[in-house]
Amino acid sequence: MNDVSQAIGRVLDAYNTYVGTYALMALLLPVGIWFTIRLRLIQVWGLRHAKDLVMGRYDRPGDHGDVSHFQALCTALSATVGTGNIAGVALAIYYGGPGSLFWLWMTGFFGMATKYAECTLAQQYREVHPDGSVSGGPMYYIERAASRVLGPMAKPLAILFAVGTVLCSLGTGNMAQSNSMADAIHAFDLRDGLRIPTWLSGLVLAGLVGAVILGGIRRIASVAERLVPFMALFYVTACLAVIAFEYDRLPTMFRLVFEGAFTGTAATGGFLGSTFLLTARYGIARGLFSNEAGQGSAPIAHAAARTEYPVREGLVALLEPLVDTLIICTMTGMVLLLTGAWSSGKMGAAMSYQAFETGLDLTVLGLQVGGVVVSVSLLLFSFTTAISWSYYGDRAVGYLLGRRFVVPYRYLYCLFVFIGAVWAKEMVWKFVDAVLTLMAVPNLIALLILSPEVVERTRTYFAMDHRPTRA
Repeated sequence: MNDVSQAIGRVLDAYNTYVGTYALMALLLPVGIWFTIRLRLIQVWGLRHAKDLVMGRYDRPGDHGDVSHFQALCTALSATVGTGNIAGVALAIYYGGPGSLFWLWMTGFFGMATKYAECTLAQQYREVHPDGSVSGGPMYYIERAASRVLGPMAKPLAILFAVGTVLCSLGTGNMAQSNSMADAIHAFDLRDGLRIPTWLSGLVLAGLVGAVILGGIRRIASVAERLVPFMALFYVTACLAVIAFEYDRLPTMFRLVFEGAFTGTAATGGFLGSTFLLTARYGIARGLFSNEAGQGSAPIAHAAARTEYPVREGLVALLEPLVDTLIICTMTGMVLLLTGAWSSGKMGAAMSYQAFETGLDLTVLGLQVGGVVVSVSLLLFSFTTAISWSYYGDRAVGYLLGRRFVVPYRYLYCLFVFIGAVWAKEMVWKFVDAVLTLMAVPNLIALLILSPEVVERTRTYFAMDHRPTRA
């Protein structure tokens, strides 16, 4: 069994090193830059209108859809704000050095334009079922719109994306979350070496996830809109506290980031060291894992929003990389660098755990505050990400096999939550990196093909009168 696991690991390593990485680097940032130019920095001038939409000023109860703008945003954010914001950033810096944070910023900024484009298209080409519920996402706009250019190749590309979505739901949104959560909780010493075993954490998380996802998108959205604002505020506040304690090191930290972004970083202590290519590779890969811009997952959630104009949901969606990557991931990276945990030789959640223990070296009621912050944050982040990714997977299963297979898939999904908690950390993350490209590459190709339509819809929408109206 161990030999089989090692063989799978070697195959995943080879794919990630020689295929997946270069495919992402060739498409991800260029597509974001392309839409940023074509849409004239929409991620900057569109923010005010996006805020009004999220606040409900344009909500019309009579519009088709399952959830409000705010619920769609929280559902998508609950999927993106996950272990990538804690363990993923730590892995990027472990392998790629401090400069990875710069490339993560680039992925986030340009990803805002990409996210706008893909979510606008998802709204435009979604499918409304007889019962009023909706399904949408890249598989629909690849098949229905990109086919004008791709012809008969569009359907296989849409199927590849949907298969990739199912695999990603079991890896990215599932096993990676439970693995990091269980790992962090196990690292927390309750008393005299007493630790919670990973199988128990996995079992509890699987039960909690099942209790929510069997209720469908409305229950998922209801839970997400309550948990996401709280967990984001809790984590960011803890990060700001560490930054305040270490503020005198900020100039050194920014120097490490900007110098390392283009030169790589020499090995320090247990740190692996990196070249420019490794730095960019891990910054971009972890940026995609964190905010999912271009991956095509968030459009599945945003397709369910109630709105008359697809552009409106695209504007709501561009807020995700801002919150997820440019704010929350940046906070994590700063904590890791300011406390020196990045050169400790630890990786993933263990590195973040050490950073917060160092930065928040306080004990309350016998518990170490920094450890509590990481454990609670990972539990909340893992839980919300897992419930939202289940929806992405079941929409893909419905597209591939029909809606009668959705409920069996949800039970299978809960099983994989448990498997992820007890599987080897390195294997989980190799699998995650590999399946990401199965979604991202077909989606990015379709976005490039459909970019003229996105630009035209944007111009048409902003030429209209946008005074708030209510039904």
